[in-house]
Parts: sequence; C-alpha cells; structure tokens
Amino acid sequence: MKAIIRKKLLEYLEEDLATGNALRIPDKAIRAEIVSKDEGVVAGVEVLRILFDLVGVDAVAEVEDGSKVRRGDVVIRVDGNAKEIFEVERTALNILMRMSGIATTVAKMVEKARRVNPNVIIAGTRKTTPGFRLFEKMAIEIGGGDPHRYSLGDCVIVKRNLIRIFGLEKAIEFAKTSFTKKVEVEVKTVDEAVKVAEMNVDIIMFDNMSVEEVESAVRELEKRSLRDRVLLEASGGITPDNVECYAKTGVDVISSGYITHSSKWLDFSLRVI
Repeated sequence: MKAIIRKKLLEYLEEDLATGNALRIPDKAIRAEIVSKDEGVVAGVEVLRILFDLVGVDAVAEVEDGSKVRRGDVVIRVDGNAKEIFEVERTALNILMRMSGIATTVAKMVEKARRVNPNVIIAGTRKTTPGFRLFEKMAIEIGGGDPHRYSLGDCVIVKRNLIRIFGLEKAIEFAKTSFTKKVEVEVKTVDEAVKVAEMNVDIIMFDNMSVEEVESAVRELEKRSLRDRVLLEASGGITPDNVECYAKTGVDVISSGYITHSSKWLDFSLRVI
C-alpha cells in the first residue's frame, strides 16, 4: 500500500510543479509545524509523513490519525530545506484538510447512528473525487466507517437502470458472475424488497426510500422470516441530520455520498517556527 500511496503523491506533486516554482528560494534549513485551525478528527497524518519523505523533509507526527484536534493543536513538525517544504506545502495541506473533513463527518454520523443502533455500519459510496478515491476511502475508515466498494470489481450492485433494461430477474442473473462476488440489489418499494429477498442475493439496498418506507420494508421482511437472509442497506439522501432516523429502522448499513461530496474541509496551516 505504501508504494501505491507514494505513486499517487508523486502525481500530485507533478501537477503542482509541472512548470517549476516561479519563486526562487535559496537553500536554508528551517523548522515548521502544521497547526489545526479547526476542531475535528484528523486524518492524513501518515500520508503526509510519506509525502514529506519523498522530498527529503523530516516529519514527526504529534498526533495519530483518528485523533481529535482543537484549534491551535500541532499535528506535524517538519525539518528540512525551505525550498522543499514550501514546494510541498499546499499539496500537504490540501490532503490533510480534505481527509480530516471526511473523517470528522464520518465520526459524527457513526456517533449519532450508534446511539440508536449500536451495530449499524456507516459506509461511503463511489461518489468520490477522481484521482483521490484512495485517500477519501482511507479517511472514511479513519473516521470509523466502512469504505464500501473501492471499484466496480469489488461487489456487484444491480442498479435501477439495469433493471429497467432487462427486468429484475435477468439483471440479478447477470450479477451472479462468481461465487467470490457478493450481489447487492437496489429496491424502491416494500414489494420489491420482499421479492429480492426471496431471490438469494446478499444485500438489499433501499435506494432513496423515506425513513417510513425503509421501516415498513424491514418489518415486512421480519414478518415473512426473510430478514436474516440478507444484509439491509439504506442509501440516498442520508446526511448527519437524518442518519439517526435511518439507523432507527434497524438496517445493517447506511451508505452516504454526502460523506465524500459534501463534507466541510477542516482548516490547517503551516507556520515556520
């Protein structure tokens, strides 16, 4: 994994330094620190250690990934040449701010959901930033969530458009490609949930269904002794504001695109000391 992270980070540095640095900085050894300007869960510390190492800068973490930070807390101290530190500064801060924002959102959602459903899983989706998915998924895990699928090859999800084209039965037949791949099916109604549960799939996703609809579907599956056959996932329009309501329905998993497309970045800055 470290080799993959290094490769991605080199691509980010190339993006920012493709035409060099317009500012001519002479060689000078300096010490600096990255400081939190927000409150939340920090994520990306280990990634930044790798990033600074790539440019020959020593980095010492003052907190671990997953730690809670407050305004003024020092996250990382760095020692090295001013030129390398300043050239990598913005890339480092962007990664840390983005990952920490995601981890903070996940931690809040996990806390709220597990007040009413102690075993529920908060998961991400594939609504990720192209080129940055690896780090967004890492941030979800640091925040206490599940990354869900990394790619199309991880699990088969039978989505609404496929069902529209081929019908439910055929779409599920196409999905059962290998015994190693779990099959998940999106449903829109209670009746669909019952029908899919009877078709030997692994996961049912209640897609953009209201809290009341999800609750009715779960109760109906219980009534028909189908509940324990499948994992139940609620998805679509779920945010920190309503996650507790969905958790109360008794689903096993709550997935949310909000985690990666709407999380507020945490603010950090680098200062020379």
